[in-house]
Amino acid sequence: MSNEDWLGRSRAAVWHPCTQMKHLERMPPLAVARGEGAWLIDHDGRRYLDGISSWWVNLFGHANPRINAAIIDQLGRIEHVMLAGCTHAPVVELSERLARLSGLGHAFYGSDGASATEIALKMSFHFWRNRGRPHKTGYVSLQNGYHGETLGALSVTDVALFKDVYAPLLRHSHQVISPDWRLAEVEESAEAYAWRAIAQMQDFLAECADTTAAVIVEPLVQGAAGMAMYHPIYLTRLRELCDEYEVHLIADEIAVGFGRTGTLFACEQAGIRADFLCLSKGITGGYLPLSCVLTRDEIYAAFYADATARGFLHSHSYTGNPLACRAALAVLDIFESDQILARNRVKAARFNQLLAPLAAHPRVRHLRHLGMIWAFDVTDVDAGFSARFHQQALARGLFIRPIGNSVYFMPPYVIEEPEMRLMAEVALDLLQAL
Repeated sequence: MSNEDWLGRSRAAVWHPCTQMKHLERMPPLAVARGEGAWLIDHDGRRYLDGISSWWVNLFGHANPRINAAIIDQLGRIEHVMLAGCTHAPVVELSERLARLSGLGHAFYGSDGASATEIALKMSFHFWRNRGRPHKTGYVSLQNGYHGETLGALSVTDVALFKDVYAPLLRHSHQVISPDWRLAEVEESAEAYAWRAIAQMQDFLAECADTTAAVIVEPLVQGAAGMAMYHPIYLTRLRELCDEYEVHLIADEIAVGFGRTGTLFACEQAGIRADFLCLSKGITGGYLPLSCVLTRDEIYAAFYADATARGFLHSHSYTGNPLACRAALAVLDIFESDQILARNRVKAARFNQLLAPLAAHPRVRHLRHLGMIWAFDVTDVDAGFSARFHQQALARGLFIRPIGNSVYFMPPYVIEEPEMRLMAEVALDLLQAL
């Protein structure tokens, strides 16, 4: 079947996420038949470089033979068993490895990033309840932050497009200013601005800590805010404030974990350990839905009791799915055996060189880079800029999706120099044309 056949059937039967379906009449989705490494291939054989890792999930390329082999091997053993009353080798081994890597002792599993946020929010509240402080029910997050679109996660998100319509359904939370260094004054450094931003968080906690369960942040990079980046000193000081005021710190590393910021976990760059670490997206290399919340043994101990009601009352049917856990174990194997973080540093340095002409373009502002994330803002754009940029990049064989006037690259880690060159050249050409 051709692309057109599949597109027609998709419009008739599939309700696509985060999409105004009427727009698909003039901007059809990409009909993907298969993938190879960093490339997506449609039903007519055209190839598109996956410049955003299929919504930030794919780390080691499509149809990766080592992840494929792990999943195939697991299929012959057990595909799924409920984790309430059962256990299995992949979930035990994955939990052990994540504990060693993070320093957090217990892992609770869900199916997606929003589920991880929900788990952490509920777990924090329930911890304080079990400790005799049931009035600690509030949450504080950053302006422009994004933590998912289920109702609890949306309550601590601050992106109007997602939140405004559902506001009557949401629980109130408090937002403080973002440490996004683009908001700094002229000649104010990223670090100086981070100190200024953390002062507002301190003021809030000084007044409201008694009723606040947790602070939730995206460490170092706020993804849906257009890859807003900030100085790690903000996290370092935030950890101190959370300890001082007895408030949990939830690190939402759903998008930035597993090497995206240059270290395995972004919190490492601030020298801190969160109370809850939320992981998803890259955890399985983009293969299967899985999320995980890692937490400290002290928090786990508060739920360990004879009374069922003191236990953490939360579940997903596919919690700790064996196939997904085997994929995640294969991902960790590749990180270790192939020295991925070191290789990524070399690739990032080369891509920075290739982006030099784009950095000098008069329409480019705030070119920023951290680990395997690059972004820049474009001046003089109208409301249709991101859609046109996306469509014209597709025509050049590049799959990217700007966020407003922010163009970003988050490629799979298997990307090589010719593919980096394609991203840089297409972006530069489109700046001249649009």
